[in-house]
Amino acid sequence: MASGFAGSFWSSDYAGGLGVLFGKLQQGVQENQQILTIARLRADAEEVYGNSLASITPSTERVSGGFSRDEGASVRKAYEGVRTEMEAAAANHRKIGSNIRELVVNPFGRWCEAHAARVQNSQDDLQSRIKLHDRQAEAVRKFRSQYYNKCRLVEDLEEEDKLAFQDPQSEAAQSPKMKVPTIKMSEPEDDEEEPIDLGDETYQPDQIKKILSHMLDHIKLSEVKVPILGTYQNCSNGADITDYIQKHMAASSVSYAERIGQDLVNNGFLRLVGNVGNTFANSSRMSYQWKPRVFQITGVPEKKQPLARAGTNMSTDSFTVDSPVGSVQEYLSGWNPLNNQYPNETPSERLRREAREADDRYKQSVKKLDSLRCNLEEAMIDHLKFMERCELDRLKAIKAVILDFSGAVSNVIPSLQSTVDKMMLFQETVQPLGDLRYMLENYRTGPFVPRVTTYENYYNSVDEQTFGVDLEARARSDRKRVPILVTTVLTFLDNHYPDLEGDEARRGIWLVDVPLAQTHNLRASINTGKTFPQEVLEKYDIPIVANVLKLYLLELPDSLVSSHVYEIVKTIYSTTAAETSEETRINVIQSTLGQLRLANIATLDAICTHFTRLIELTSADETYVTALANTLAPCILRPRQESSLTMNERYSYRLIRDLFAHKDAIFGELKRASSLTHSSSGAQRPRAISTDESNRRANYEERNRAIAAQRSPRATSPAPGHRGGSHRRDRSQTRFPVNTSSPTETRRGTRNSLEVPGSLDSSPTAEPSDTNGTTEAAPAAPAEHPAPSSTRVPLPRKHAGSLARSNRDSTGSLRAIASEDAAPRGVQLEDKPMDD
Repeated sequence: MASGFAGSFWSSDYAGGLGVLFGKLQQGVQENQQILTIARLRADAEEVYGNSLASITPSTERVSGGFSRDEGASVRKAYEGVRTEMEAAAANHRKIGSNIRELVVNPFGRWCEAHAARVQNSQDDLQSRIKLHDRQAEAVRKFRSQYYNKCRLVEDLEEEDKLAFQDPQSEAAQSPKMKVPTIKMSEPEDDEEEPIDLGDETYQPDQIKKILSHMLDHIKLSEVKVPILGTYQNCSNGADITDYIQKHMAASSVSYAERIGQDLVNNGFLRLVGNVGNTFANSSRMSYQWKPRVFQITGVPEKKQPLARAGTNMSTDSFTVDSPVGSVQEYLSGWNPLNNQYPNETPSERLRREAREADDRYKQSVKKLDSLRCNLEEAMIDHLKFMERCELDRLKAIKAVILDFSGAVSNVIPSLQSTVDKMMLFQETVQPLGDLRYMLENYRTGPFVPRVTTYENYYNSVDEQTFGVDLEARARSDRKRVPILVTTVLTFLDNHYPDLEGDEARRGIWLVDVPLAQTHNLRASINTGKTFPQEVLEKYDIPIVANVLKLYLLELPDSLVSSHVYEIVKTIYSTTAAETSEETRINVIQSTLGQLRLANIATLDAICTHFTRLIELTSADETYVTALANTLAPCILRPRQESSLTMNERYSYRLIRDLFAHKDAIFGELKRASSLTHSSSGAQRPRAISTDESNRRANYEERNRAIAAQRSPRATSPAPGHRGGSHRRDRSQTRFPVNTSSPTETRRGTRNSLEVPGSLDSSPTAEPSDTNGTTEAAPAAPAEHPAPSSTRVPLPRKHAGSLARSNRDSTGSLRAIASEDAAPRGVQLEDKPMDD
């Protein structure tokens, strides 16, 4: 992510960083007003001073006698010269005031108003988006709690059924016992009205009053005649009500509009006429009568049936009188003694249905929150970039105002040259870029690291999402050592590097500032938790594909090199260890990376292999390597908590430079050590290692101490005996099983340019058998552990027309190498289903 406002004012709750930024921007608005006040008061002072000078001559002319009586005296000439110069000085000072108003006060005043409006609009827009995001996040937490509670109830019910030795299927087949229906009289309503839910929104009583009043004004009301039952007043059909809800209540679909209409029926605002039940439907044949409660709330007069004229004979108008049968029918239609839409449903089925419904609501709320978060981040980046330009323009405007102000004075009165020189000196000291850099260095709150709210499945499944999921969980779900997304993107880039024109274009795709909206578009297409074909990536530009990999690494819950080792890396590169040798530093880095989980090491190896080949084959200079390392630094290693100190540290950058420079040494030793460890373990302990192995030794020692204490008080220390050839591992994630080929195996002479582990012709998604990091000539190994190798196997490279020794473009060499041999080479990682 590019430096500047867009990469410096981020925080976990979004509002913290924006609060700091807009506080400084509002301070800039006040600074503008201060400068404008100075210019305006100076203009007023110059005009007042000019008018005072101009009033001196008329005052002297009112004195009778004096120089007017002596026309030829030299003293009079001197007097008239002084008076003339005084009038010129008055004109000059009035000119200064006029120039300041025309050049400074009027244009800068208009600009200040526009700038303040821009800052305020951006702040209001982002605050409204953050509030919407926070409300949705709160809804996600509520739906998650409901979903987990339902799942626990289902599990409790299943456990009770097991303990009672009951068959749920047979129990479900039995007819439920019918309960005696009872009619519960509704309790009188409280004086205080409660909020009412319509659809997904909750409205206060005053809002309900406005909505109902607007409905009565815009929905057609008519009479509905029902045979036998009579005529109903104040009725509207379902189609008109649905159309109104879609137009005025932002209903995105007919089903959602019907849902709001059903809420109107359930809350006692509407009742179905001419049919049994209380169901709301979008139909012109379904009529609904507005209940008197609606007219009482809104204050709209209710249209009632006029009294019929009495007569001895039955007339046709008598059928239009409200029939008591309608009231009875409405009461019976709403009477549900079980209060259940599924009367034949067993308790276990009801709980499972409610759990499914809670799960669906939770999923939809998480998706909505993710969409709101993406939109919020896109809007924040756009506004932050815009605010950066506005702040830079403000500083430049202040510089121009000081220059114009000094010009308005210096052009009229040369006698004020000393003052003007000082003012010119002051304006020369204003450095917009330096002030902007000072603001970033002293007030930034953190880089762009998106915080993803993932769907947390109750059963720990991650099959429906890719971004924001733990790297090891994603790799285990993909049954790969490296997540499929990483290998697919790197393979896609390898296949398309030769299509680019020139090495500069190939190197530049990793440094291009891609709009976040385009990256989020691609992210949404592949954030499914499943494999995806390369045809999906073909629809996007290559820089967007590269940027989605960086976004994937940024959205990981923990950085690729875990933040737990950040302090260790800091110690490695601290000033106190500056005198250590390079070999010692590399060994410490090897041991530090060995603490990482297998998926992290394999993924880091694949990424470093890709970039080292890119740097070598395109003959990248030091400037590009520095820029690339700075770009990848937050993607590879981040501190656990950002602070003012960590934002100025460059340990992540220095680690990446060492990984680029000593990749073979670092990862080669890691692979060799891991292979020897697993070979020894496989020979002496052929059985599968228990997941409780981490506590086995501690329990064994405790047992020995207890036995020794019972034997004799003079027993020696109960230290356990030597476990010859035993193997212990603390966590299965720290293993790094790799297959290292023997020195006598068949090697190919050339390597395809910029390849990643996998075939050049097909991505890992197209051919599962071609796993990332496995060569075709790899020897067979036991199912439990790979074959060991006592010597380090070199990775030879042969470049046809090496770019380092040739001035021609590397496109030819890339295509030549690809045509010679398309067999996969690279990191010797065995990509197989994970053992644990």
